[in-house]
Amino acid sequence: MASVVGLLEERELAARERVEGLREDADRVLAALAEAERDWQEWLIARQRVSEVLSVPRTPQAGGTDPLPADEPSASAPETEPVADTPASVPTPGAARAGSIVPVWRPALTADVLAVDYQRILALLAERRLGGDGVMTCQEIAAGLGLASIPACVEGVRSKMKRLADRGWAAESAPGRFTLADRPAAGS
Repeated sequence: MASVVGLLEERELAARERVEGLREDADRVLAALAEAERDWQEWLIARQRVSEVLSVPRTPQAGGTDPLPADEPSASAPETEPVADTPASVPTPGAARAGSIVPVWRPALTADVLAVDYQRILALLAERRLGGDGVMTCQEIAAGLGLASIPACVEGVRSKMKRLADRGWAAESAPGRFTLADRPAAGS
């Protein structure tokens, strides 16, 4: 019959090997996460740069050539097709469009990355916070947004509030009662 100490040592060894294996797995996952976040940031920057370039109105000069913004050297500018100059069709850099995804809140983000509906909700919560505790129900938020007090509108607000709370922009202090999260600045 095996000794009790020997059995304990076997189990301890098995537990230690499992911990080491899980640490290796965690290190691999964290490395993959860091690489994915870096890739995501690069794509975000690329999109913002393209939005900035497209938002600069280009007007032809008398000689038939398009002027470049003052910060772009003319020698490195490639020949391109003319770009439509409709400012209304060009999104402003970093601004969200209706129906866009609500990103997880990070210190670098402002409310400008959110769709207008979400920005209005956060502004309403910020106003309420300045006037008191800042806690609102979905019905109060719907009324504050000028929506009808019908179940469909309230449920739409509720889904937006749940999404904002899940992503760190708002907090659900009690079931059905929402407030601005402590992390986002009230003015952002």
